[in-house]
Amino acid sequence: MTNKSRLFNKERLEITINRLCHQLIENHNNFENTVLIGLQPKGIYFLDRIKKNINNILNKEIETGILDTTFYRDDFRSNEIPKARETLIPFLVDDKNVVIIDDVLFTGRTVRSAMEGIMNFGRPNKIELLVLIDRKYTRDIPVEPTYCGIKINTITSDKVEVNLAEQGFDNDNIWIINK
Repeated sequence: MTNKSRLFNKERLEITINRLCHQLIENHNNFENTVLIGLQPKGIYFLDRIKKNINNILNKEIETGILDTTFYRDDFRSNEIPKARETLIPFLVDDKNVVIIDDVLFTGRTVRSAMEGIMNFGRPNKIELLVLIDRKYTRDIPVEPTYCGIKINTITSDKVEVNLAEQGFDNDNIWIINK
């Protein structure tokens, strides 16, 4: 039997993203020395929403980039041929505060590979992590988000399904599916 529960609808997602943006502004003020980097594939949608929200609040453009972690993953040499996506970081991160943005934190392996990838663009002053959903109790790598939309207790067989308008869905909905 499969059980499907909604974690976020459009309204709750907007409220949560707004809260996360205000937390970022509280800690990074005017973003003079801070950059945001969204992780492919789904973290880039949250990056876009966060960037628009912060740009509106501060009335300025903040620096952002996108990173594909495919070639930095510890399972890169597995039997599957990975499908790489675009990386676009048009700046150096030397002495900058970097905020990695992703949709779901699960095992921590993607975040570990993202940190390795970011080091190719310089040596940051600090790296923080912003995720919409923190799946507690499923870590393989000891990482924790600095900013988090919601923490949920899950088991490995649970699935988080992120359906966003930018991906072609009619409405924003994020579900947890228990099998």
